[in-house]
Amino acid sequence: MTQNFSFIIAMLGTIAFAVTAVLAVIPKGIDVFGASVMGIITAIGGGTIRDIILDVPVFWSTDLSYIWVALVSSIIAFYGHHWMKKKYIYQLMLYLDAAGIALFVIQGADKVIQLNFAMPVGPVVLGLITAIGGGITRDIIAGNSTLLMKKELYAVPLTIGAIAYVFLVSILPQYSILIGSIVIIFTFLMRAIIIYKKLNVPKWMLIQS
Repeated sequence: MTQNFSFIIAMLGTIAFAVTAVLAVIPKGIDVFGASVMGIITAIGGGTIRDIILDVPVFWSTDLSYIWVALVSSIIAFYGHHWMKKKYIYQLMLYLDAAGIALFVIQGADKVIQLNFAMPVGPVVLGLITAIGGGITRDIIAGNSTLLMKKELYAVPLTIGAIAYVFLVSILPQYSILIGSIVIIFTFLMRAIIIYKKLNVPKWMLIQS
């Protein structure tokens, strides 16, 4: 995957996650400063954890545009939510989160592939960390139950997407951009269907109390 395309994916994910963070804390009565901090932390959280594990410079330390984009997106979301009906805010957050995780899981996996780190498992694991790290941080700080801990299928579509990307790119590396684009859309659609249909983890996968 080219550096420019990876940058575009990361920026789109940054916007999506910053907005979800603001929407998550608005019911708490937070001010614009607190909302902006939440947006930034959520947008850069997963990628920061990934880069620390990879022992490489944290991505936003060499390109502050990630911080600025997260900040602007947070401010726009904070003031823009007034034009939305409250009952739609949570649904919007879920779908934006779906877009963010679909973008970040592939962008994260691709970075790990480029560094040839712990192949072939590393890209899948760190792709997942890139995708869900920020969202988990968002929900913990906001005092909400994390999406990962709910019965709704959350990590499954991400894992499928990450595995599919790593497998296909290993076979057809020259088509990494096309493969990445298709897998991002596929992963988002899987998650969107799960949200719309309210699909949960099968009972046989749960510990029975």
